[in-house]
Amino acid sequence: MEEITQKQTNQYLIPAAIVIAGAFVAGALYLSNAGTATRSVTNTGDAQPVAQAPEPTGSTNEVRQVTSEDHIKGNPDATIKIVEYSDFECPFCKQFHDTMNEIIGSDGNDDVAWVFRQFPLEQLHPVKAQAVAVASECAAEQGGNDAFWKFTDGYFDVTLTNNRTDIETIIPQLVRETGLDQSAFQTCFESGKYDDHIEADIANAVETGGRGTPWSILVAPNGKTFPINGAQPAQAVQQLIEIARNEK
Repeated sequence: MEEITQKQTNQYLIPAAIVIAGAFVAGALYLSNAGTATRSVTNTGDAQPVAQAPEPTGSTNEVRQVTSEDHIKGNPDATIKIVEYSDFECPFCKQFHDTMNEIIGSDGNDDVAWVFRQFPLEQLHPVKAQAVAVASECAAEQGGNDAFWKFTDGYFDVTLTNNRTDIETIIPQLVRETGLDQSAFQTCFESGKYDDHIEADIANAVETGGRGTPWSILVAPNGKTFPINGAQPAQAVQQLIEIARNEK
């Protein structure tokens, strides 16, 4: 992890604070005991990897505890939590975002909560992924959890991904649609106050074994953790939820 010199690029392009060495993760779901290196089970369905990532070396046991400070969709008291580390400009994060909205909206999943954490890959999506991550945190600061998810869902709906999104247009548009005060938002956006928070999310993603996005960890009711590597389809995620429910 490296830091590069920061400078203001324009009103809605903030400095890139973090450089992450990484590549997109293959669509593989590792079903294993927490922190144990195992073979990967490659899904041949909807998940579409770009390139094979290095074998994760961290332990999913190191996932940071979920608190009220996290961005949570679903029941915050749910016994099963899926912690996703995501990049706003990653095409597979966009795909997995739809999958997770489907999972959380499904009947019978009231015991599942989705936790969103930041994992902008600066090498792949310079400036823009970091900028949108900061914008989402500022949305949460102003409007709470509902505003965070309205902004986040809205961005994933319209992003062209792979650093092609016109964030100078899209961010102000989403600020208006979310009902945020534009002046207060801009002050937050330019302040750099969330750089350390985003860096902490990235560090925890790497610590848990994440080497690309989306990288997710399912935490079972008994605390056992399962990695979800890549943009797995809803069926694969639901199967893992059922396994977690049966953990003793």
